[in-house]
Amino acid sequence: MTGSFFYSTGSLMLILLAGGWSSRSESAVRNHVTSGSDRGPQSAIRTPVIWDTDICDDIDDTWALGVLLQAPELDCKLIVTAVRDTEAKAKVVAKFLDRVGRTDIPLGIGVKQPGDSWRQTSWAKDYDLSSYPGRVCKDGVQAIIDTIMNSPDRVTLIATGPLPNIAEALKREPRIAEKADFVGMHGSVYVGYSGKDKPDAEYNVAQDAKAAQKVFTAAWPMTITPLDTCGLVALDGDKYQKVLKRKSFITATLLENYRIWYRDGLRDRKDLKEADFDRLTDEKLKSSSTILFDTVAIYLAIRKDLAQMKSLPIRITDDGFTRVEEGAKIVNCAVKWNNLDGYESWLVERLTK
Repeated sequence: MTGSFFYSTGSLMLILLAGGWSSRSESAVRNHVTSGSDRGPQSAIRTPVIWDTDICDDIDDTWALGVLLQAPELDCKLIVTAVRDTEAKAKVVAKFLDRVGRTDIPLGIGVKQPGDSWRQTSWAKDYDLSSYPGRVCKDGVQAIIDTIMNSPDRVTLIATGPLPNIAEALKREPRIAEKADFVGMHGSVYVGYSGKDKPDAEYNVAQDAKAAQKVFTAAWPMTITPLDTCGLVALDGDKYQKVLKRKSFITATLLENYRIWYRDGLRDRKDLKEADFDRLTDEKLKSSSTILFDTVAIYLAIRKDLAQMKSLPIRITDDGFTRVEEGAKIVNCAVKWNNLDGYESWLVERLTK
């Protein structure tokens, strides 16, 4: 979709809203703009995908959602929320999809766990999940199973968080591993957080190591972006400014969430006053993203040429490390970038097209 089309549509939205249209009318117009053939040329073959996400815990999931919605190569059959208050997280996804006109995508509420997901969920606290025009599955795990088992084509399951939903799905129906490929943002093979030359117990694995062990020993082909590659991705300078200035439905909604998420993260700073929260948030949002780990998993579901892929025997330890160990399951790992600048440029192009 060209920039001029988005801006003319934005002008239309202002006219309609000024004329007294409701938010549901706004969503209907956006659905017309962004659904079906209006989304632009489609790939001849679209890969059916399910996305399992712990959105709200870090903002990179929301960036990944923007990329997923801008990927004509992928046919998103289901989005399922993972970890802690999965219903509150589903409201964030539902409001985002409603806002940008993609309520054709079904939602699933994943396994609920103790604890709150306070960052970003305030953005959708007043959103009524029952008002979502699309389908909402209260048992997101069963929705994963049914989507995979009933699909005439092989499904790609993209996971960008800890894996309780996927482990539970495998427990209920092990055959999903025969009908799906797994792509995930998991692990740390040779490189740790912040690019250090020692692996870490990466959060998505360590938060529920037993679930990760079940997923990493299932029969499906596996591809992962560990910290070795995804931990190096961040946008600043001209690349970030292109996203900041785009002002499409997707980028505007993304940045609105980024603002809330970042500001919420400052609340534990006892040295800050209310005015400091706003100042620091403004400074960050004008300059750069945080680390965009999860966007790389969406990329790997589409293509892999910008990353150096290596087949490695990976074992998940009880303390959450991803060890290279002879005899373990072979996993296709993005261990280095062939062209990190090229990936970041691809990311910006997708978000701003």
